[in-house]
Amino acid sequence: MTERETWASRVGFVLAAVGSAVGLGNIWQFPFKTGQFGGASFLVVYLAAAVGIGLPAILAEFVVGRRAKRNTVDAFGVLGSPRWKLVGALGLFIGFWILSYYSVVGGWVIRYLVASPSGAYFGDAAGFFSTVSAGTDALVGHAVFMACAVGVVALGVENGIERATKVMVPSVLLILVGLAAYAFTLDGAGAGYAYFLSPDLSTLRGNLGEIVPFAVGQAFFSLSLGMGAMVTYASYVDGEDSLVADAGSIVVLNTLVGVLAGLVVFPLLFAQGVDPNTSGPGAVFISVAGAFGDLPAGRALGTAFFAVVLVAALSSAISLLEVVVSYVVDNSRIGRLPAAVTIGGGLFVLGVPSALSTAWLGWFDTLAYQLLLPLSVLCILLFVGWRIGGDALSEVLRGSDLGHGVGVAWLWTVRVVVVVAVLGTLALGLQTLFVGGAIFPPLG
Repeated sequence: MTERETWASRVGFVLAAVGSAVGLGNIWQFPFKTGQFGGASFLVVYLAAAVGIGLPAILAEFVVGRRAKRNTVDAFGVLGSPRWKLVGALGLFIGFWILSYYSVVGGWVIRYLVASPSGAYFGDAAGFFSTVSAGTDALVGHAVFMACAVGVVALGVENGIERATKVMVPSVLLILVGLAAYAFTLDGAGAGYAYFLSPDLSTLRGNLGEIVPFAVGQAFFSLSLGMGAMVTYASYVDGEDSLVADAGSIVVLNTLVGVLAGLVVFPLLFAQGVDPNTSGPGAVFISVAGAFGDLPAGRALGTAFFAVVLVAALSSAISLLEVVVSYVVDNSRIGRLPAAVTIGGGLFVLGVPSALSTAWLGWFDTLAYQLLLPLSVLCILLFVGWRIGGDALSEVLRGSDLGHGVGVAWLWTVRVVVVVAVLGTLALGLQTLFVGGAIFPPLG
């Protein structure tokens, strides 16, 4: 076993964790899920889930990682018992599962970024998306994106991940702020803001059972929960800093990026008369991309937009790849470089069906949202709340100015409130999967 690396600074850890959280979940999935499930009605449930469920849950993952200082599989065995390694193994598997199709979407982004300066997709955005989203083009993009992630992870925690995310995260925020400021000037922007920021309570009440699992799943996905990423990143923390403060910063920054993405996407859609409810997964790649063709300086705007999407996507991808690489490096004599290359190759192979068919990509994504992520988060919460409760409380209070009573309140929130919420989300997700038949892969 090689000596474990650590972050060079607290800022490096926070930005790396924010980079893991800030990705396609914020800029690709958040806008189209919001449009699909009622605009601001979805936003309200998502914000409640991010704060009420996401914050306690991310803190629980940090507790496991920092206390054990092991990869996501071994951490549960060190703190609990060997059988608890199954919880970490589930997170590792989910990270592998998600990154396999996530990389395919990352490949789409690369193609759009390359095409933006020439405006290649302006005349027929739907046709361009059809060309690059499945088939040979998608396979090539998938391979290039995965190679980029492998390159960063192979350089190590401090020299690769930390250095990259210190540039990536501020870049994402700055470009999104600039794009949101531009979107504010568009005719029709007001209608986009109303749709995104003014909830319709009747829509919320009438569709709550459908909105909740996707909103909570979005919170899990966008915060990188249940994938082993936050446990792994916290395992590289070597200090007495407050995990509570770090977790709060990450949730706030992650939510800010999602909201900023909405403040860019929805004004663009409404300015062009596009119904956000019908945009679906193509909201960014068809509707928004097509809108750039009708706007002044559309090529420059398109380039800036897809640059920020690519940076965000890559920052998340390297965290998911690191989950598996960390396990291999901790438990073998295989070096970081060959481990990253080999695992990246395996991820490419698993992602081939998603690259050849968007139906397969949708199935992978739906299963992750409605089954795998809630199940993994539930197991982590049960472990932290009931198996190592006292040790978890000590770890939360370590380096924090919070009183013992606040720590106890967090622990019982994890034990009861968040567990019940995740159980309800999992039940709704399973009902949707089985009733709609989405549990089965698209073999037809």
